[in-house]
Amino acid sequence: MIQTIRSKVKENPPLVHCITNPISINQCANAILAVGGRPIMAEHPREVREITASADALLLNLGNITDARMESMMISVRKAKEKGIPIVLDAVGVACSSLRREFAVHLLGESVPTVIKGNYSEIVALSCEAYRSQGVDAEKTLEVDFVSKVAGELAEKYQTVILASGKTDIITDGRCMRYGYNGTAQLATITGTGCILGALCATYLSGNEVLDAATTACVTLGICGELAQTEEGSGSFMTNLMNMLSGIKNEDIMKYMVKEERTIERL
Repeated sequence: MIQTIRSKVKENPPLVHCITNPISINQCANAILAVGGRPIMAEHPREVREITASADALLLNLGNITDARMESMMISVRKAKEKGIPIVLDAVGVACSSLRREFAVHLLGESVPTVIKGNYSEIVALSCEAYRSQGVDAEKTLEVDFVSKVAGELAEKYQTVILASGKTDIITDGRCMRYGYNGTAQLATITGTGCILGALCATYLSGNEVLDAATTACVTLGICGELAQTEEGSGSFMTNLMNMLSGIKNEDIMKYMVKEERTIERL
């Protein structure tokens, strides 16, 4: 499954329209290029309708949000819905910002994304309006079992796939729960790795089963992070990570992949 998805992207590079934050825009574009996709980082309200219409997938990232970016996201999400283009919503910061959470809920009312992605705190915040965390990082006390329950309920509520990223990645459609165990703490030492995961997810979505595409993104980034580890510092790690994303082979993915799948039991 993962091998097929990765190969399809390289054979037929999808155009991924990203409306994302300027903090990680370069990392996201390079990550998409590294795995075989074609990024376009357009966000002006007067051009996004046209660009989204020609894209194979749409990424909406709520980091460093602005009025213009919010306007563009609403325009693009409507066009993507009209044309059946898959959408990834990366709910950056919804746990620490009422503005972002309210806007995310507004987007969900306009069109439910194909994948809703966030760290543990962001996924909990989308479920519980009163929940708050400090900054854009996930609260360290949140446990996998609790976040799994919340993610499963959100997936069922919106009939979509939820990707909760963390030391253990959680991917669920409300019926199946997948866990990805690959990764390294060094991914947290550089900015934008969460955004990169959203970009990879959008890249792998085009023409592929949603749960499998999200799983492929988590596994690919996690393994590349492990293999990129270095004692030379954050700059070298970022370079190594991009090298791994562009050069890793399918057989290496299968060799190092550590994941688990469970069926969600209903009463």
